[in-house]
Amino acid sequence: MDATKSERAYLVLADGTVFPGQPYGVRGTTTGEAVFTTTMTGYQEVLTDPSYCGQIVTMTAPEIGNVGVNALDAESVDGKPRVAGFVLRDTSPIASSWRSEQSLEDYLVQHGIVAIGGVDTRKLTRHLRDRGSQNAAIGTALPEDLLRLARCAPDMSGLDLVQRVTPKEPYTFNEGTGAWRVDAGPNKTASRHVVAIDYGVKKNILRCLVDAGCRVTVVPATTSAKDILALDPDGIFLSNGPGDPAAVRYAVDTIRELVGKRPIFGICLGHQLLALALGGKTYKLKFGHRGANQPVKDLATGRIEITTQNHGFCVDLTSLPAGIESTHVHLNDATSEGLSAKNLRAFSVQYHPEAAAGPHDSLYLFERFTGMMQ
Repeated sequence: MDATKSERAYLVLADGTVFPGQPYGVRGTTTGEAVFTTTMTGYQEVLTDPSYCGQIVTMTAPEIGNVGVNALDAESVDGKPRVAGFVLRDTSPIASSWRSEQSLEDYLVQHGIVAIGGVDTRKLTRHLRDRGSQNAAIGTALPEDLLRLARCAPDMSGLDLVQRVTPKEPYTFNEGTGAWRVDAGPNKTASRHVVAIDYGVKKNILRCLVDAGCRVTVVPATTSAKDILALDPDGIFLSNGPGDPAAVRYAVDTIRELVGKRPIFGICLGHQLLALALGGKTYKLKFGHRGANQPVKDLATGRIEITTQNHGFCVDLTSLPAGIESTHVHLNDATSEGLSAKNLRAFSVQYHPEAAAGPHDSLYLFERFTGMMQ
């Protein structure tokens, strides 16, 4: 980034706090909700995770870009980044990896992503932790102009972002993790048909379903319950995705029609939507859970799992009706991380068992889902 050392860019929060830096990626301005992730690896997976749609993501890891980017590590099905903006401390001037196909900055420019480097991300993270996630703007404009943009940006609460990331048409998916993980075993025979409702699905979730022996049909978020059941699935998967779950009423209504008719497994936004469909409520966390080192306790076994997470909303445990069991909790703040409706053959988790990037402690959940379909 030597050529831009003399250029100035700014991240301006809606509360008026200004963080100076240098422009990185495409030049211009962007707005979104400023959040932070504590993950130490996988910046390309963060960039391409559809759950980050509408958000300006701060990487707390100090050096980003040192391994470049490649086609296999993208988590969006089309390989494109989904973040509204990217905030970095040190931007590596070289990409040193045998897997690298492109530098991070070239990738950001190619896809029109506004980013900023040279930011005191430790200070910014502490600010967001103490004051909460909030709207922000980044770019090369004057700070006072960026402040106006930040304050005019739509609030995340009440925002349906699923429509920005869900596919327009159904598609089939048959790629296992063998194309991505050198230690992956052979895929199981596809003996179960799963319909995955795509609210912004991560690609590795679909890979893990294939690994578990599923034939996967992916459908748009607006697909009706009637059309889903017409596909004759053995199970239904509810994917992750961005935005406020309470704003995605059409998805809640569809899930309510599906519950009890087929085994259901939900992840992240899918967990929240399932809770809403079962009569629960959701609320917005102060700064959310984002990172690959989040501790979760399985209440049935007492086992602790280190998990990957990316969410700003949460299920209200006190709102769960009778017959709905809380199965997992976050050890840092005792918030909801899993639920089960055994009589309805439905369960979900708030975290990401497919990781990408992150630990593989929770991969067994995909086998649990296929077991329900036996």
